[in-house]
Amino acid sequence: MQRAAVQSDDQHARNGRIAQRRAGRLRRGLVCAAAVPAVALFATACSSDSDAAAQGTGSGSNSAVGSTGSGDSTAASPTVQAAKYAKLPEPCAVLSKKTLTSLVPKGVKSGKEGTSDDVATRGSCSWSSLDSNGVKGSQFRWLNISFLRFDSDAGRGSGEKQAEAYYASQVQGAQSVTGAKNTKTVPVAGAGDQATAVRYDLKKKEGAFRQQTVVARVANVVVTLDYNGAGLAGAKAPDADTLTKVAEKAAGEAVASVATANGSGSAPSSPAATPSKEASKSASPSASPSKSSAKKS
Repeated sequence: MQRAAVQSDDQHARNGRIAQRRAGRLRRGLVCAAAVPAVALFATACSSDSDAAAQGTGSGSNSAVGSTGSGDSTAASPTVQAAKYAKLPEPCAVLSKKTLTSLVPKGVKSGKEGTSDDVATRGSCSWSSLDSNGVKGSQFRWLNISFLRFDSDAGRGSGEKQAEAYYASQVQGAQSVTGAKNTKTVPVAGAGDQATAVRYDLKKKEGAFRQQTVVARVANVVVTLDYNGAGLAGAKAPDADTLTKVAEKAAGEAVASVATANGSGSAPSSPAATPSKEASKSASPSASPSKSSAKKS
């Protein structure tokens, strides 16, 4: 009986220990089971935050680039008004025969075109006349007409604004010739948008010259007409008022020829005789004394 009781007590003890071990394993399993979702949840949360942050950054970057690109595309590019005239007339054919005869009586066919690397931008023509009267002396005349056209440019501005600046510089140059006497400046009507005549006397070894410079601007083109006359070998000096009058008329025709060359306006009523490309070899005592003549053509 005692042995049976002892065995029963031992069996109960063993069963208790087994139960305790099972309970311990169960508690550990539950703890682990509870811990796994928490870790997974933390990992998932971290992953979601990282992804969201990455997506947010990417979205922000794309948005910023888009905004920058949009800003660039909508930024206004500098623009200027297009130049009115795209080409120039043939410089030796801008004056009527009647006008040429009044300017250079013995040199109507002596026109010589200046060299130009771009005839649509610059051009010029000159004439000379020597009317010899034997012992009574000679009358000398020299005429030069030059054209300079300006294109509109975003950096330099409109063609018209550039022409205005060049026009002003030409007038100033004509007023500042070394040795000039009795200088007189007068506005000229009927020759483009702006026109000024500058006249003066200039003493040279060949004689006393009467110089007339007419500068005119029509839109984006500047016309500079230089005309001088002198009485040589004892001949009387020409009348300055007469020279100015014919020079102004010629400037008006030259300005009108710009519109005609571009398809508007009308040509001079009396077509000028086609001048030769080579100037006649007259006994010209002087080139133009004016430094304002546009030698750029």
